Amino acid sequence: MPLAPNRHVFITAAITGSGSTQDRSPHVPRSPKQIADSAIDAAKAGAAIVHCHVREPETGVPSRKVELYREVTELIRSSGTDVVLNLTAGMGGDMVFGSTEQPLPLNSEGTDMVGATERMAHVVECLPEICTLDCGTMNFAEADYVMTNTPGMLRAMGGMMTELGVKPEIEAFDTGHLWFAQQMVSEGVLAPKALVQLCMGVPWGAPNDLNTFMAMVNNVPADWAWSAFSLGRDQMPYVAASVLAGGNVRVGLEDNLMLEKGVFATNAQLVEKAARIVMDLGSSLMGPGDVRSKLGLTKRMPK
Repeated sequence: MPLAPNRHVFITAAITGSGSTQDRSPHVPRSPKQIADSAIDAAKAGAAIVHCHVREPETGVPSRKVELYREVTELIRSSGTDVVLNLTAGMGGDMVFGSTEQPLPLNSEGTDMVGATERMAHVVECLPEICTLDCGTMNFAEADYVMTNTPGMLRAMGGMMTELGVKPEIEAFDTGHLWFAQQMVSEGVLAPKALVQLCMGVPWGAPNDLNTFMAMVNNVPADWAWSAFSLGRDQMPYVAASVLAGGNVRVGLEDNLMLEKGVFATNAQLVEKAARIVMDLGSSLMGPGDVRSKLGLTKRMPK
């Protein structure tokens, strides 16, 4: 298949994530102000979209508190720096089983299972342009942890996003997730011309070899917009791979803490490095206004 590089690329900066990285780098933001400041710096460095989770300010533990999301949203919106806001809706589907011989009852430490309405509460209040929709259930790294997103839950959450006018970013960790996303579009749960994030190399989803990557790319409908990322040392190679395969790119501390061996990165530094790669490949960077026009997004203030 001949290369068809994307000549107009947007960068998403994934600012902090929900992993236990808060004590592994001095640059992982915790408080709403730190998260917003890091997002603003990433936007100034060239990110058109910032993807935000929130954490407990004192401990850095991942959180679903609506008031923390609202504070982040208001700080970014009032900053004078324009950027497309993408809030996670992936929290609240965490299931940790007991032992292999006694899987039930669930382990309360790490289990966080709530309904669709509660998982969407911060999206309803903050009204970002985009929010994520993890399109499948998956064994996720740890021995007894399952990231849980049933078809019924996804249809309920996807319908809420569509009704709110918030564009889902379909996070696909394997080809079956893309299959179900297409099913939701065919059912009218999600609008046509969807947006996809291909999540490569996350145990135990799609491995990040290029054959698997191109299988994922080839399962994205031609009229959908897509982006991709991989983890750790593979983050920057996937910037190039995604552009060359016709997509957009994601970088940030959610997926990688290092600028180079032995050097901790900031989000802005990762965006700057990705932007250089994109431009060295002969492509231009899209701004937030261009992205809103391309994806049909509406910028709104929180309720």
